[in-house]
Amino acid sequence: MNTRLVYLMGPSGAGKDSVLAWVRERLDAALPVHWARRTVTRHAAAGGEAHEAVDEERFHLLRERGALAMHWRANGLAYGVRHEELAALRGGGWVFVNGSREHFAQALRDFPGLRGVHITAHPEVLRQRLLARGRESAEAVAARLAQAAAFEPTEGVFQLFNDGELAHAGAALLDHLRGLPGWPTPSA
Repeated sequence: MNTRLVYLMGPSGAGKDSVLAWVRERLDAALPVHWARRTVTRHAAAGGEAHEAVDEERFHLLRERGALAMHWRANGLAYGVRHEELAALRGGGWVFVNGSREHFAQALRDFPGLRGVHITAHPEVLRQRLLARGRESAEAVAARLAQAAAFEPTEGVFQLFNDGELAHAGAALLDHLRGLPGWPTPSA
């Protein structure tokens, strides 16, 4: 059972990365928590996340050689998590994976007991945020909203709506994590 593996997911525009950054800044640095670095087929400077940038050929090679514990495609890119990014689990630590909603069912099959967290926002908030980014056409925004609406979290997935103040959503996620069985307590 991988009960210390936390799989975070959510639609574009939900502010998932902002919520995770808020939580990360407030976690005690001494806690045995590792934020898994993803391997992604995009330029190292793109996307605003510290990731391992690889091209499609290298990603395929990593997958074929069994170097990836998880892998999926989303929004035209390939994403993966190397096995060594999950190594903290063997030592009793917790691991956070920034994953994909479409890959969640497979991740749950591969890692029974993992904890799902779905960070989202109501449709109108998502629409406003996506339009404000100005990176996509109205049709692309509509497609992303339809994709977000189609996802139904399974039982046991913690669903967090990030519609208002970032601190409210961040505090709710932090409270959820602290309530998980086995969550480590900071040393005094």
